[in-house]
Amino acid sequence: MEKVSRSKLENALKSILNSSKIQKRKFNESIELQIGIKNYDPKKEKRLSGTITLPFVPKENIKIAILGDSTHIEQAKRFKIDAYDVDDLKRFNKQKKPIKKFAKQYNSFLASESIIRSIPRILGPGLNKAGKFPGLLSNSDDLLEKIKQMKSTIKIEIKKVLCIGLLIGNCDMKINEIVENLSITINFLISLLKKNWQNVKSLFVKSTMGKPVRIY
Repeated sequence: MEKVSRSKLENALKSILNSSKIQKRKFNESIELQIGIKNYDPKKEKRLSGTITLPFVPKENIKIAILGDSTHIEQAKRFKIDAYDVDDLKRFNKQKKPIKKFAKQYNSFLASESIIRSIPRILGPGLNKAGKFPGLLSNSDDLLEKIKQMKSTIKIEIKKVLCIGLLIGNCDMKINEIVENLSITINFLISLLKKNWQNVKSLFVKSTMGKPVRIY
């Protein structure tokens, strides 16, 4: 990431965090990386997409539900995590509106290995259309660790619009944690681009209510 030094990232984030402290909000502001892309035609070139797991959870209040077998349902209830078994899912009766509403309730889903393949048959394409098809939860997985991993995972996808925003942290995090998340996200983004930095028009970091700070 030689184009943007670590000190530049730190200075930009210090500015954002200081502004957030001065103008204290009633909620914890998110911090995102805003990327402008150039020399890329999404109609002609391969669509860019990928997922990356950050070292630190960027946002704590991410809602995840379990679509599980009896073992995972029991575990989820023990940790007070929302969970649904096959019978619960069948009650939707493949109705589009209720399934769409259900998908909107959560940021992500995890599904037990034993039922994940049957979800499209039970629910239809609703979760897939919402971009929320469940992640795999195997019997050997530690449920809480898997949820933490999912909360730390961000998806990069460039479709028609040549600018995207990616959640990389929040104003309650330590600055070194946000810098780490930001640095890893930039490196991963550059690796996805065909011409690397030549495809990057601009990079900004911004808090929810703050002004964008340019870092490239």
